[in-house]
Amino acid sequence: MDFKDVVKNRREITKFTNKAIPTETIEEIIQQVSLSPTGNNLPSREFIIVKNRKTLDYLSETTPFMKWLKEAQGAIVITGCPNISKYWLQDASIASSYIWLAAVNEGLGCAFGAVFNITDESETLQREDYVKNALSIPSDRKIVAILGLGYISDQPAKKKVIPTEDIVHYEVFNQK
Repeated sequence: MDFKDVVKNRREITKFTNKAIPTETIEEIIQQVSLSPTGNNLPSREFIIVKNRKTLDYLSETTPFMKWLKEAQGAIVITGCPNISKYWLQDASIASSYIWLAAVNEGLGCAFGAVFNITDESETLQREDYVKNALSIPSDRKIVAILGLGYISDQPAKKKVIPTEDIVHYEVFNQK
């Protein structure tokens, strides 16, 4: 798929079919995300692939907003490594975009489930502990997000795009 089409077709998908995702498709997505940049080229983010139905169902309870994992046929948990790089959050965030776009390119839908909450440390710790316990993630890792994957069941309505003139400034920030 042309990159412009991948970007235009990227949507939050929360309704999936029960069709299994081939291992080769997941491996292709992982190959793409391994190319995502990191600050100083440090390995500041890692990924856990989850395909086990019981584990996906368990992870759906990480927050009240991840119920769609009960329909997803796979997930990628994105972790950050603060001990490796001070840019761990940026690196993991960039990686999540690569995963999402690679999934679209492979014909999959993707949903983003935030675990890390920059404004509520206690909520973040509760969510992280829930995921870490299930997946044996070391205590020095931060859990940034869980991306659910699957084949699209219901095509979402056309996306409302914010006009570029409302979000783009040239040379200086123009207050409106």
